[in-house]
Amino acid sequence: MINVGSVPVDLSDPATQIFLAAGAALLLVVLLLVAALRAQRRQARLLAPLAQQLGALGQAQQRLAGGLSQVTDAQLRSQQATMATLEARLADVSQAMGASLEGSATRTAQSLGALQQRLETIDRAQANIEKLSGNVLGLQDILSNKQARGAFGEIQLNDIVGKALPPDSFTMQATLSNGKRADCLIHLPQPPGPLVIDSKFPLEPYEALVAAETDLERTQASRDLRMAVRRHIRAISEKYIIEGETADGALMFVPSEAVYSELHARYTDLVREGFEARVWLVSPTTCMATLNTLRSILKDVRMREQAGLIRRELHLLNGDLDRLAGRVENLDRHFGQAQKDVAEIKISAQKAGRRAQRLDGFDFAQDDDPDRIDEAG
Repeated sequence: MINVGSVPVDLSDPATQIFLAAGAALLLVVLLLVAALRAQRRQARLLAPLAQQLGALGQAQQRLAGGLSQVTDAQLRSQQATMATLEARLADVSQAMGASLEGSATRTAQSLGALQQRLETIDRAQANIEKLSGNVLGLQDILSNKQARGAFGEIQLNDIVGKALPPDSFTMQATLSNGKRADCLIHLPQPPGPLVIDSKFPLEPYEALVAAETDLERTQASRDLRMAVRRHIRAISEKYIIEGETADGALMFVPSEAVYSELHARYTDLVREGFEARVWLVSPTTCMATLNTLRSILKDVRMREQAGLIRRELHLLNGDLDRLAGRVENLDRHFGQAQKDVAEIKISAQKAGRRAQRLDGFDFAQDDDPDRIDEAG
C-alpha cells in the first residue's frame, strides 16, 4: 500500500489495479495523439511544397493543352489551305492539259485530214496515169483491124483516130476561128499546137485514071488528078494552118495505100509542093505511124502534168508532215510539263503528309526548313 497525498492506495486491490491500468492506457492514448499530431504537422509541412508543385503542374498542363489545341488548329488550317492550293493547282493543270490536248487533237485531226486529201489526189493522179497508159496503147489492135484499113475518107479517119488516141485528145468536125470546119483536130500542146487532119481527098480523078483505056484518057485523067491534088493542098494550107491557133502544118489523109503509092511514085512534084505548103500526105498506114508518134507526145505531156501534180502534192504533203511533227513536239512538251506539275504536286502532298504525321505524333522537331518546303511544295 502506498499513499498518494493523504490518500492510501492499496496496489493489491483489483479496483486500484483497474484504475491504474485505465490511467496508463489513457496516458498512452494521449501520448499517441500527441505523437500523431506532431507527425501530421511534419507531413503537412512536407506536403505543402508538393501541393504547390502539383498546382503549378496542373497550370502548366492546362497551358500545354491550350498550346496543343492552338497548334492543332493552326496545322489544320495550314493543311486545309495547302490542300486547297493543291486542288486549285491540279485543277489548273488539268484544265490547261485538257485545253492543250484538245487543241493538239484538233490540229492533228486537221493535219491527218489534209494528208488524206493529198493521198487521195495522188491516187487520182496515179489512176489517170494508168488510164492514159491503157488508152494510148492499142497499136496492135489498129494494125490487125482490116476493116479500118479498108475504109475510105472520113469514116476511115474517124475509126483510125478513135482507136489510136484517147477520146479527149481530138475533136471530129472541129470549128476553127476562121469559121472553117476541120475533119479532125488533134489537141497537141504548144508547140507545135493543135494539128488538123483533112480527109476529103479527091478520089474521082484517080478512079478516072484507073478506068482510062486510051492514052488520051490517061493523059487527061493524070492532068485532072494533078490539078485536083494541087488545089486540095492549097485549100488545106489556107484554111487549116492558122498562126497562133493551129500547128505550123496539116495532114492530108489519103484513104488508099494505092493512091498514096501512085502519088509518091509518079507525082513527086505534088509531094514536094505539099512539103513547101506544110501539108504532109499520109496513108492509112503512115497515118497510124504518125498517130503513134503523136500518142507518145500526148502521153509524155500528160505524164509530165500528172508528175507535176504529184510533185506538188508531195510538196504539200511534206509541209503537212512538218506541221504534224511540230504539233507532236508541242504535244510532247505539254505532256512533259504536265508530268513535271504532277511530280511537284506529289512532292507537296508527301511533305504535307509527313507534316501531318509529325503533328499527329506530337513530334514538333524542326526537321524541315519551312521556307524551303513552301518554295518546293
